[in-house]
Amino acid sequence: MTAAFGTESEGELPYAKRLLPALDKTMLLLADAAFDGNEFLHAVHQSGARFLVRSGARRVPTSAEHLGDGSYIARIGYGVLRVLLPVRVIEATLTVTLADGTVRTEQWRLITNLLDPVKYPATELVDLYHRRWQAETAYFSIKATMLDGRVLRSRSIDGLDQEVYALLTAYQALIRAGDDALTGRPDIPMERISFTVLLAAATDTVTASHGIFPSTLVDLVGTIGRAALGDLLPAHRRERVKARTRKNPNSKYGPNAGQHPHKAQTYTVRTTVAFFAHDLNSRSWP
Repeated sequence: MTAAFGTESEGELPYAKRLLPALDKTMLLLADAAFDGNEFLHAVHQSGARFLVRSGARRVPTSAEHLGDGSYIARIGYGVLRVLLPVRVIEATLTVTLADGTVRTEQWRLITNLLDPVKYPATELVDLYHRRWQAETAYFSIKATMLDGRVLRSRSIDGLDQEVYALLTAYQALIRAGDDALTGRPDIPMERISFTVLLAAATDTVTASHGIFPSTLVDLVGTIGRAALGDLLPAHRRERVKARTRKNPNSKYGPNAGQHPHKAQTYTVRTTVAFFAHDLNSRSWP
């Protein structure tokens, strides 16, 4: 596990640059528009990793080659990089329809160094990027589930660092336990593993000192994994939209101001990629 954190004054991108040595050719980096800088994307590419990043609004790439699935090849880094970086640009319209009939439409422009439109069709990359929010939402479990809304207790920088690393280590261990539980169960996606169940099972195991050292052969599933498999999340969960709770009257975050519904809503997502046409041949992901 690799992590970088610190004060808000430094910003996300400098912290992200500290994590570049952890990347390798087996990885695909998903990131939002704050990370579409030319030098940063070039560094990711040099690491051997693949990236799929949402473009900032000010970037207007020039098409060098149109591809059959509606995406196109462009080159980025003019005036910044010694050698321009070839990327593939996917422009899509995302329409979200909530159960109450509310319709929201957004324009997306994604940039990737996955240049082959046959192995990596545009619609699949758009869907994959949309799932990035599931990963970000999962980290909310650290604050909402593991800390139960409490703030960190330490009153020193070193103490805060220690607490954060402890939380991240425990979180990563639980996620690995959930992943190991799916060994031999390719029919179950990781999204159905409940982090709340993982945490409760781990807490019960440690508190009762039961099942930590099994008397039989050690298996990858284990006590925690069996608990997770026994209480899977539904195959198709409704997305939940929750208004932000303001505990601090001086919070820098503004109120929801009625921009989103306050009750759970089912929704339908429709994605349109311009000039979309491709064949669904067999393919593999990096």
